[in-house]
This record gives sequence, C-alpha cells and structure tokens, in this order.
Amino acid sequence: GLVIDGRTLEHVLHESLQNIFLELTEKCRAVVCCQATPLQKSVLVKLVRSKLKAMTLAVGDGANDVSMIQVADTGVGISGQEGMQAVMASDFAISQFRHLRKLLLVHGHWCYTRLTNMVLYFFYKNVTYVNLLFWYQFFCGFSGTSMTDYWILILFNLLFTSVPPIIYGVLDKDVSAEILMELPQLYTM
Repeated sequence: GLVIDGRTLEHVLHESLQNIFLELTEKCRAVVCCQATPLQKSVLVKLVRSKLKAMTLAVGDGANDVSMIQVADTGVGISGQEGMQAVMASDFAISQFRHLRKLLLVHGHWCYTRLTNMVLYFFYKNVTYVNLLFWYQFFCGFSGTSMTDYWILILFNLLFTSVPPIIYGVLDKDVSAEILMELPQLYTM
C-alpha cells in the first residue's frame, strides 16, 4: 500500500507529476491519503476516475468528505460523531466502518447478480412480446392492427410480468451471506 499526507498530495496533484503518481498507484493494492483537504480528496477521486478509467468508491464520515463522496461512482457515508453530512450525500450509509466489508462482499454481490438477471429478464420479456407482434403482422398483411386490446398491453407490463422481478429481486440470494463473508474471492466473479 501507499500512504500519502496532505502536503505531499498537494505536490503530486500538479499536472507535471500526475502521470507518475498514477503509475505508482496502479502498482499498489491500496492508497491511503491522510490529512488531505476536501478539495484534494475530490480531485484525487476525479483523477483516478478520468485517467485510469477505474470505478471508484469513497468512504467518509464527516462534512469534509462530502465532495469526495459525490465525485465517486459509489459513496458510502459513516454516521458518527462528525454529524450526518456524509451520510446525506452518500449512496449508502453504514453505522460503523467495520460494516463496509459486509456491504461490499454480501450486499454488493447480491445486488449485482439481481440486477444482471433483471436486465436479462426484461430483455427476454420484451423480445418475446415483440416477436409475437412481428409474426402477427404476417397474418394481418402488415396493416398495423393490434393483436391485443390496449388494456392487455398496459396490464402486460404492469401486472402479468411484474411479479417475477419483484419476487426475484427481494428473495434471490445465489450464495449465503456466511459463504460470501468467508470467501471474498466470490466477489470478483
């Protein structure tokens, strides 16, 4: 890992040293910046996002972390003694730093698998319905007449095909939380 204080970070963020700093950070597993100003934090996150094309996660617990949290792809606010500003600006809120592991490894894994399966479900559902409409046009001579009543079109998305994604989105857990916590390697999948 690499640990940088605020004064060193100020020099590193100048345009002449940015590329060298980014090459160094790519070789590290983690980069920790301590005693950095709020502006330095947000500039560093912007730099990593734009130059390295990396997905960023910012974790903060106070008002000085708000700009960094808002710039990052995913922001996590820790509620605590410094107030609720970071929590209000973040995508996710946790009560203690130790809960970050479960948020990422368990809930992050479940959320990712649910979202990918939901996207596949919606593509499949819409392709099926459009396929029916397409083949029906051969029978009606491509006149543009509707195969179904308009109420059926409305209810198709509202009722008929909304129950599976809701049930799946709430209940699906491909791997138990205990296994995900024991085997962090599953997160890379």
